[in-house]
Amino acid sequence: MLLRTLHHKVSFPRRPLVMGIVNINDDSFSGDGSLNVDHAIAQSQAFVRAGADIIDVGGESARTNRAPISAAEEISRLTPFVTRFAECHFTITPADEEQIFPPMLSLNTWRPAVLRALLSLGVDIVNDIGALIDAENAAAAAEFGAALVIMHSVGEPKVPHRHVQYTDIMQTLDDFFEHKIAEATKAGLPREAIILDPGIDFAKQRPDNLRIFRELGRLSRFERPILLPVSRKTVIGEVLDLPDPKDRDAGTLACVVAGIQQGASIFRVHNVNATSLAIRTIWSVLGRTAVP
Repeated sequence: MLLRTLHHKVSFPRRPLVMGIVNINDDSFSGDGSLNVDHAIAQSQAFVRAGADIIDVGGESARTNRAPISAAEEISRLTPFVTRFAECHFTITPADEEQIFPPMLSLNTWRPAVLRALLSLGVDIVNDIGALIDAENAAAAAEFGAALVIMHSVGEPKVPHRHVQYTDIMQTLDDFFEHKIAEATKAGLPREAIILDPGIDFAKQRPDNLRIFRELGRLSRFERPILLPVSRKTVIGEVLDLPDPKDRDAGTLACVVAGIQQGASIFRVHNVNATSLAIRTIWSVLGRTAVP
């Protein structure tokens, strides 16, 4: 299985990729965001030194109890970072021979206007949390050679959907990805440029999230990399009775191990160092090796 981004071709199976979260906002649910671009660049460099293969940058919190910002504000927050990231000269000793270098840049947004403004600056991946409402973002990713994350959710972003109930969440995911992959490829996006995200905590309840962890391997039939953004999620807080997201790193690592066992390929996390070490360890324990 091959993943094509603007600057890289990544063959799977291989050690799962670590995606470090960089928030250029002041209302991240995990409390680690900052509007200071210098801080965001320094955080990105630290993540790469700790083993990150991808930096996922966003200008707006996905929290539904925070008002949305405008596309213009999102662009103004992200443009300086994306421009400077492209000029960064990372000096590191790779965590292992499989660390992606130079690191990939992922743009976390769902607004087409933001994509159009920033994709030309060298973005590898579009991390669309909008559940691909229409084909516009897929067409933009195709035009600029970026890969696209298709995430499952229901309704518009920034709106709570706690009322949503599923008869069978895994069948829902199966039908959703079947439809959205077809829509994206029809818009011109190569299948090799598609990543799937089951959308943990997005329009889902605790039983839905836990079942996804148990049965994630069912999505392997699509033969696309699966991104599992598990870091400090609400479902972990519910299971462990930990209201503060910063206390959920141990639960996050447990979910990473479970995800690897179910075939996940990319993990989006806040604690890059701990996740990188855990992935390298479990990968060795399982006796996995990369494709030559």
